[in-house]
Amino acid sequence: MRLIGLMSGTSADGVDAALVEWPEGPEARPFRLLAFRQEPFPAELRGRIHRLAAARVPAADALRELATLDVELGERFAAAAAGVAGDSGLGLAGVDAIASHGQTVAHHPELRATLQIGDPSVIAERTGLTVVAEFRPRDLAAGGEGAPLAPFFHRAAFSRPGESRVALNLGGIANLTWLPADGDPERVGAFDVGPANALVDGVVALVSGGRESMDRDGRRAARGRPDARLLERLLDDPFLSRPPPKSTGRERYGTAEAEALVAEWRGTGRPDDDLVATLVEFSAEAVARACRDFLDAPVERLLVGGGGAANPAVMRALAARFRAPVEPFDAAGVPAAAAEAMAFSLMGRNALLGLPNHLPRCSGASRAAVLGELVPGRDGRIRGR
Repeated sequence: MRLIGLMSGTSADGVDAALVEWPEGPEARPFRLLAFRQEPFPAELRGRIHRLAAARVPAADALRELATLDVELGERFAAAAAGVAGDSGLGLAGVDAIASHGQTVAHHPELRATLQIGDPSVIAERTGLTVVAEFRPRDLAAGGEGAPLAPFFHRAAFSRPGESRVALNLGGIANLTWLPADGDPERVGAFDVGPANALVDGVVALVSGGRESMDRDGRRAARGRPDARLLERLLDDPFLSRPPPKSTGRERYGTAEAEALVAEWRGTGRPDDDLVATLVEFSAEAVARACRDFLDAPVERLLVGGGGAANPAVMRALAARFRAPVEPFDAAGVPAAAAEAMAFSLMGRNALLGLPNHLPRCSGASRAAVLGELVPGRDGRIRGR
């Protein structure tokens, strides 16, 4: 089966689209990535998403903006799906279905509530294909955190007998998947660690007056010197010490937190790059402590994906804390940038087959369920069934 996976993460910097060919049965291997593309969001759109997620839209306009962005993002997701299908040479006619994570604008597992936008009906109408979307709500309804969901793919793609591994995704939020050497699915664990790029991106945007949206190539962090006192305070965070299962997002590590850090930092008179360097160390140390405190064996290989894998400063900070090799997902045969979109492609495949597509032990759900809601294609049929 050929499915397009669509993903826009907490950084809200664009859509990742991956077209993957999967076996027709329940096995995930062998799989083949047929095409991948990234469609960046304009700065104006990214800012609107962040303002909505941070509750910075005036109350009288909030519902209108929510509904408008739902449709606008649906159009962008549909265009990304058509683009990656064209890149593959197959076109949409050669694709069975689309699986869309959507754009998270609210995630409150303590209330069993989450909200992803990017209307799947728009995607289905524009492409003509069946769309599987709304993966997180079913996990929450089953008693889980609604996250993390990518571990289902991490286990399928990265688990290797005889070597204990961690698959670490560094998007806006850092989340890890523990893959034990014995391959026992009951020992696989996963949880959100804390912030990865969310605070760094937010701080860089603020100190640059919006001219920069990220610490490209880790240049600012490389120039900066971490502040030991601030680092110690950041690490004294109740979320970091809370045992899994757990999940978080921009509601905790987003715009408001970045603004507070910048306001405080400007009173010190120290270079802005020192703050960026401190936040990179914070993320790396949070990962190291999570592996030490919550995993049941030493890590023998750390595989890194997401935007953080392309940041040399982040990779150096991780390598300094682990005796094991620290490598991008690419070393295990999965392009780091494509991994999350590929994860939702697999989850969509399983949903169409009526097979469980998450790991309840990782999210805290009471049972293995089939996550996702189906929007039929233009012809009214559910493709892939």
